[in-house]
Amino acid sequence: QVQLLESGGGLVQPGGSLTLSCAASGRILGIKRMGWYRQTPGKERELAAVVIGGGGTNYADSVKGRFAISRDNIKNTVYIKMHRLKPEDTAVYYCNLETAGSGNYWGQGTQVTVSS
Repeated sequence: QVQLLESGGGLVQPGGSLTLSCAASGRILGIKRMGWYRQTPGKERELAAVVIGGGGTNYADSVKGRFAISRDNIKNTVYIKMHRLKPEDTAVYYCNLETAGSGNYWGQGTQVTVSS
């Protein structure tokens, strides 16, 4: 069974920074993609940023230049550093792990609130 442990959410003022981390454990057979999605009430879950298996990255247009995602392949952990946060970044952030041979997994979500 694969588990995702998320940490780092919280309250931050506009313009501030926050880092989220997600550690995957268990029997993982080939990581295809690992990253973060976010969701606000009444809206669909959307991609924030993802690291692709070969090391490439993909960002939502709304976060480009402000968010930076990275992955520690030894620890199976993905980090997202969020800078110059805006109130519209407020959402529940979900870690996602897509594997080649052991399924697709979601974390429980961590709340990020950007407010003064």
